[in-house]
Amino acid sequence: MAATYELNKSSDGQFRFALKGGKGETLLNSEGYAAKPSAQSGIASVQANCGQDARYEKKTASNGKAFFNLKAGNHQVIATSPMHATEALRDAAIEAVKAGGTTTTIKDNA
Repeated sequence: MAATYELNKSSDGQFRFALKGGKGETLLNSEGYAAKPSAQSGIASVQANCGQDARYEKKTASNGKAFFNLKAGNHQVIATSPMHATEALRDAAIEAVKAGGTTTTIKDNA
């Protein structure tokens, strides 16, 4: 199963998307957007930026878990990964985003 985007409207009225891997695991989560077209633009930004190493900001949370932000060319965060137990798992997730982030498959639940 290939990667796919899921677009949802949350209970607070915000639109959010997630990039899901081939096994259904969450690779990235977006911020909330007030309008659906803005969330769709966020997906397009992931598709455009996911192949560039310089767009990934590797981080470590205060609890020691590893995660990353995917940033646009203007340095704004597009989406953030879930927390990973190790840096190796985080780095594997980055590779999965690079491989699957250009998918045009979008499951629109909004």
